[in-house]
Amino acid sequence: MNSIERIIHLFEESIKAKQVSAQSLPPLIEAAGQLMVHALLSDHKILSCGNGGSAGDAQHFSSELLNRFERERPSLPAIALTTDTSTLTSIANDYSYNEVFSKQIRALGSEGDVLLAISTSGNSANVIQAIQAAHDRGMRVIALTGKDGGNMASLLQAEDVEIRVPMTSTARIQEVHLLTIHTLCDYIDREIFGPID
Repeated sequence: MNSIERIIHLFEESIKAKQVSAQSLPPLIEAAGQLMVHALLSDHKILSCGNGGSAGDAQHFSSELLNRFERERPSLPAIALTTDTSTLTSIANDYSYNEVFSKQIRALGSEGDVLLAISTSGNSANVIQAIQAAHDRGMRVIALTGKDGGNMASLLQAEDVEIRVPMTSTARIQEVHLLTIHTLCDYIDREIFGPID
């Protein structure tokens, strides 16, 4: 396989991941969107977290809500827990990297808020602790996972939503996570501000 064939193959694999996900994820994305809309309409906020590429996804989501997605509309309250390097490094240094999100949730999270917890494996220790802290604060959790859902899946409560991408490749899971984030942003905008088409 030459380099052009490899590139085409990767495009095809990404398309396949989205086609497979389209068979099972839409009802889960709708349920997650409903949780988010209910929180936002009730004057609550959405916190998000993840590591590496998932940290980028958490920041991407919060920026779409705080600024705008595809239309002009008021800003919506969202906080990415991945962006304050002084807070992250002080918690990691003084306590543990596993607590970098949970300590923030205990300070910033309130009952009625939503946590968007992102991990392709479902096994990120600091995201797991974030879910536990969110539950302690009376928050609902939306988990973006992949593979078998990992340890995160077993922590979720009946009112939570897991959107598990049915793939094993981290890159393919992340690609579907990004599409899911854009789909959630579209759902939120349409439900709160009405359709634009």
